[in-house]
Amino acid sequence: MHHMTLAEIARGLADKKFSSEELTKALLARIAQLDPQLNSFISLTEELALSQAKAADARRANGESGALLGAPIAHKDLFCTQGIRTSCGSKMLDNFKAPYDATVVAKLAAAGAVTLGKTNMDEFAMGSANESSYYGAVKNPWNLEHVPGGSSGGSAAAVAARLLPAATATDTGGSIRQPAAFTNLTGLKPTYGRVSRWGMIAYASSLDQGGPLARTAEDCAILLQGMAGFDPNDSTSIDEPVPDYSASLNGSLQGLRIGVPKEYFGAGLDPRIAELVHNSVKALEKLGAVIKEISLPNMQHAIPAYYVIAPAEASSNLSRFDGVRFGYRCENPQNLVDLYKRSRGEGFGAEVQRRIMVGAYALSAGYYDAYYLKAQKIRRLVKNDFMAAFNEVDIILGPTTPNPAWKLGAKNSDPVAEYLEDVYTITANLAGLPGLSMPAGFVDGLPVGVQLLAPYFQEGRLLNVAHQYQLNSDWHTRTPTGF
Repeated sequence: MHHMTLAEIARGLADKKFSSEELTKALLARIAQLDPQLNSFISLTEELALSQAKAADARRANGESGALLGAPIAHKDLFCTQGIRTSCGSKMLDNFKAPYDATVVAKLAAAGAVTLGKTNMDEFAMGSANESSYYGAVKNPWNLEHVPGGSSGGSAAAVAARLLPAATATDTGGSIRQPAAFTNLTGLKPTYGRVSRWGMIAYASSLDQGGPLARTAEDCAILLQGMAGFDPNDSTSIDEPVPDYSASLNGSLQGLRIGVPKEYFGAGLDPRIAELVHNSVKALEKLGAVIKEISLPNMQHAIPAYYVIAPAEASSNLSRFDGVRFGYRCENPQNLVDLYKRSRGEGFGAEVQRRIMVGAYALSAGYYDAYYLKAQKIRRLVKNDFMAAFNEVDIILGPTTPNPAWKLGAKNSDPVAEYLEDVYTITANLAGLPGLSMPAGFVDGLPVGVQLLAPYFQEGRLLNVAHQYQLNSDWHTRTPTGF
């Protein structure tokens, strides 16, 4: 049963080939057996999962139906789950049990999804390798010596290893799409505001967005359907109708205009990945798409702009973790200042401290105009480039990452080298656009992803293109050896 996709599970449950309880027990046993190799889970929720599975079976017995009713999933451990530890991969929140469910968690539970547990992640979603977690690094199931990508690496590794069919994730600068590329999955970052951020612990509020990680575009459509929608509790949520994503999967690609930015193919891109990207372009061309070279001239400025804006917002968001109200508190503080200093110094890891310091510096008196304000102006230029491009093309295609997954620890001494791996993904977050990564081949036995970007609220178009590509390729069906 562990090889079934969400869509296949929905059909099997509808046809009474197995029950949600049987499936849940089988996957929980598989997690117990295999996850020690991967470290993809922080918490398992066996009791909750079995009660939800029994409830889903009862709802089906009473005539209810739905693609997610009885389907097992997991949540990235920054989505608040009532009464269950929500750690954000940090010592700071190791003892925190959320008093409420995030909107995403509540919506999926209402749809009948079964929560198997909370997945490992880079601490406070800060990282591209899933090595900064307080609970240890996550391993890539395609090669246990390599990273799975971050910050949603736990969700990605668990789905890639067939421990479960799909999981929630978040993307601040590529943290859904990059792990998807590194683990041979399909991952979708929706338009900013499409999925509620209420109850999703913030890293950078103007960039964070929740989305699905799964093996196929069809499964991403099912999970996104359950996640998306307006939420009055979230001031950044947009009141835009949610289409039926599954209904648009089979549309023809005839005449679809695909733009390929010339800036994507510079010196930093592994030539073997460039070849796989070109192969995917040819495959889509055979399906009727029209290919056009375009330009995104301000892309070169995106990384420095992002690594001013994101840390600045992080320094503000993480100021609430002070050892006073909740979370980690140092022992025997001498006074209030000592409480703040030691609680934060002991509770936050090195990467989080680094970004807080950078952000606080960028926002400080005398430097705000020189750094943060200028970064926001560059952000507008990046958005304008995309708006101009989408006057000429329907979607934009390119590599998801410049390199395949690197070895564990290989970039720990050089954070900037790790930051540069986000070069193709961060622009979508700066502009608030939807982006998708889909499997497109392998380099040295490690998966490679191709990224698709679309105009605002055109997630259906991305899913349609990816689904048609997957109907005519088999990269997404490959399974890591041993799993």
